[in-house]
Amino acid sequence: MTPRRKLVETALPLDVISQTAVRSGGRRGYPFALHRWWARQPLAAARAVLWASLVDDPAAHPDRFPSREDRILERKRLFGILERLIGWEDSGDPAALAEAKAEIERSCGGAELPVIADPFCGGGTIPLEGQRLGLRVYGGDLNPIAVLVTKALVEIPPRFWRSKAVNPGPPAGAGAGPRHGAQGLSDDIGFYGDWMLRQARKKIGRLYPKAALPAESGGGEANVEAWIWVRTIMSPDPSWNGHVPLVRSWLLRKEKRNKPAVWIEPAPDRESRTFSYLIREGGAPQPRTIRQGVGTCAATGAVITRKYIRSESRAGNIGRQLMAAAVEGSRGRIYLPASSRQAAAAECGKPRWYPSGPIDSSAVSPPSYGLDDWYKLFTDRQLTALSTFGDLLAEVRPVIEADARRAGLAGGGIRLRDGGAGAAAYADAVVTYLAFAVNRCANRWAGITRWDPQGEKAASVFIQQGISMSWDFAEANPFSESAAGWSKQLAVLRRAVTAAPGGVSGEIRQEDASTRLGGLPPSVVCTSPPCYGNIQYADISDFFYVWLRRHLSDGWPEECATLSTPKAAEMVFNPRRAGSKEAARRHFESGMAEVLERIAEVQHSGYPAVVSYTYRQQEIERNNGALTPWETFLQTLTDAGMQITAAWPIRTQNPRRLRAYKSAALSSSMLVACRPRPENAPVSTRREFLDALGAEMPEAVGRLLELAVAPVDLAQSAVGPGMEIFTRCSKVLEADGARMSIRTALEFIHEALERALTEEETELDAETRWAVVWYRQYGYSPGPYGDAEVAAAATFTSVDGIARAGIAESREGRVRLLKREELDLDWNPAADERFTVWKATQHLTALLDHSESQAARLLGQLGGNTGGQARQLAYLLHQIARRQARREEAFAYNALVQAWLTLSRPQTS
Repeated sequence: MTPRRKLVETALPLDVISQTAVRSGGRRGYPFALHRWWARQPLAAARAVLWASLVDDPAAHPDRFPSREDRILERKRLFGILERLIGWEDSGDPAALAEAKAEIERSCGGAELPVIADPFCGGGTIPLEGQRLGLRVYGGDLNPIAVLVTKALVEIPPRFWRSKAVNPGPPAGAGAGPRHGAQGLSDDIGFYGDWMLRQARKKIGRLYPKAALPAESGGGEANVEAWIWVRTIMSPDPSWNGHVPLVRSWLLRKEKRNKPAVWIEPAPDRESRTFSYLIREGGAPQPRTIRQGVGTCAATGAVITRKYIRSESRAGNIGRQLMAAAVEGSRGRIYLPASSRQAAAAECGKPRWYPSGPIDSSAVSPPSYGLDDWYKLFTDRQLTALSTFGDLLAEVRPVIEADARRAGLAGGGIRLRDGGAGAAAYADAVVTYLAFAVNRCANRWAGITRWDPQGEKAASVFIQQGISMSWDFAEANPFSESAAGWSKQLAVLRRAVTAAPGGVSGEIRQEDASTRLGGLPPSVVCTSPPCYGNIQYADISDFFYVWLRRHLSDGWPEECATLSTPKAAEMVFNPRRAGSKEAARRHFESGMAEVLERIAEVQHSGYPAVVSYTYRQQEIERNNGALTPWETFLQTLTDAGMQITAAWPIRTQNPRRLRAYKSAALSSSMLVACRPRPENAPVSTRREFLDALGAEMPEAVGRLLELAVAPVDLAQSAVGPGMEIFTRCSKVLEADGARMSIRTALEFIHEALERALTEEETELDAETRWAVVWYRQYGYSPGPYGDAEVAAAATFTSVDGIARAGIAESREGRVRLLKREELDLDWNPAADERFTVWKATQHLTALLDHSESQAARLLGQLGGNTGGQARQLAYLLHQIARRQARREEAFAYNALVQAWLTLSRPQTS
């Protein structure tokens, strides 16, 4: 029996999904706050795709939805459910979840619900969202950090769901009743985390003295939130025989409403060849003294070369100096200059234990400056603080277990890793989360953590997908109430635990993707594998693993068995590790091929697999004749025996940002739906493939336009129906008997898209058809009158008529299209005697740039039929502009179609 087609294979509300994905990140209680991971798929996108992979498309039920209009209406209903489901604020809405789950059960027709498999679980997005939909999930990853984080999201909360807190303190003491969801677990994380804070204060509180406030700030003492340090280097200028600061930014606070900028002014002492630092308000700070590895002597202005800086750094000739302190004042944050007492308190020596291991990665830049061991990324006081909190994990665990036993938790001494749910397992669970809190603090308490003058806080080490060198850095106070303090970091983590969906438990293992897929029952595979331009996950996650291995090796011995995260078997493109680009390519592509073959074997026959390909726009464009990474991915998927049934671009950046469009960074991932190709799939010829494209692509493109797919995404969305035709055959043969390449197939698919869009031109008025012809050839540049006359005759109009229509001008033997800024913003279509769709489209585009409400008003005046023609024209003009690299033009037409749904809504006064 032919499997029923699913919604994800036919239609998705891409704009809603993308906008929700952008809007949801970082919300209160967001699960990603549990622990840092890189390049996670947005929860909204994962939830939407999983649900749409399980729900039938209306076309699968011709008896219930016989007409095209019936199917469109049903898809709109399903889209409404999906939109109510994917917002982060709706993720815990019982009504929205119940409605979504009911639709899954209806599509299953009474059969057992399928299971979800993600062999590249990473930060746990897909397993978490599968669990939220009430499905059993199987996940795996080679990286121990990824495995432990995903376990903490989908394995641990269901184990202790609705359990009461075990701690003896109010308000959720041992006698309290069952709590909602994971609230009891969260309460205990908070209670025992506070216990750790009190113990740590007793042990090392003396290392963090309060600052003396000046009289104008009320006098007395106050807690320091952070100390601002700078690394110094001996000046190469012989006229200054002393160290000079290398500062990326002197700014402490950016200028805000009613608050002037605050910055540090270096004050050189010419006699002692030393620097002191003053705090200034208002005005502008001095230029930085290091940029892209090249320094400037703050005393003489002499250039300090990159080579000199690296040489001195590696030789250990780098100093450190305190410049300022950010202090908790009664009326807000106060910035004070450095004091010798505060500087001396930081000189505490290293603790008995600290992490050590070589750093060797292109994703981590500090080793180039001598910071080539993990402990060197921290000051001695930071090492002491992190080691102290880490040691307290071992002290707090027996306390938690004892309290759990007194609270009545059964289960004996079976540990969490062995499936326990009693006191011992509960203590393991709480300690796991508290160890994550220590890791969260390591991300803020490092000697490469920059001060953020906008938010006025110590930033994260991982402001990028790697670890960058920072010459000036902020040392946060663990005992302050700032964003980087222990209490705030613990609170953020607790909210993530509280928001856990619970439900059916998952099973997460530390295995490579191929091994994890082996032995699984038939599953719906939804995964996001690494891609060519990927992040070096293992290299940078060692920053956390060197701490976590010590803290959790007792509770999770298998996950913490290695000295560093596994790297040799990691499926990444890493020329440095492989020895060459070619060796790295072979390693990556062979690993990907094996995984995709396993997916074809384990994929449930009734559902499509969805594989997310993360990319930048440059990666899907042709590259010196070689296959692009995107083409290679499609080829590997096809060779693995999969038939592609849809391809959807999902954006995680604001689609209306011109900068994003110009940098080709809009579509950040392609969701490729695919099914195992039947073993008896036929062989096809080039002519048969082209005939099928000609017959089927117009309807498919029309469906994409009905979905209001953004023009910038249209070409990639059309890959889905085009590749479905190509991959339903075992192979397509060229005239000479050779197998047609993926690149050739994609070229034919894009040509079919162009033809489908161009066919819409025949419905346009004559003057608009002429304008399209002219735009293709000249854009807004003037061209010869003769060419304009030929084009006018071909479109059954005249140059004079075109000029009278107000869309072009003819002067001195040259003709040109009028630019949008030359149009009358007060244009009234009803009063225009030479109305054209071209003019309507240009006015809509121009008005949108000024006022969305004005553009909406004009669209209402145009009416549905003419408005629809204007939208079709915007699609066509975007394709032309994009192909001819007119990026600002392409952006303008894309923005118009993106805003169409909003503009079409009834306007309220």
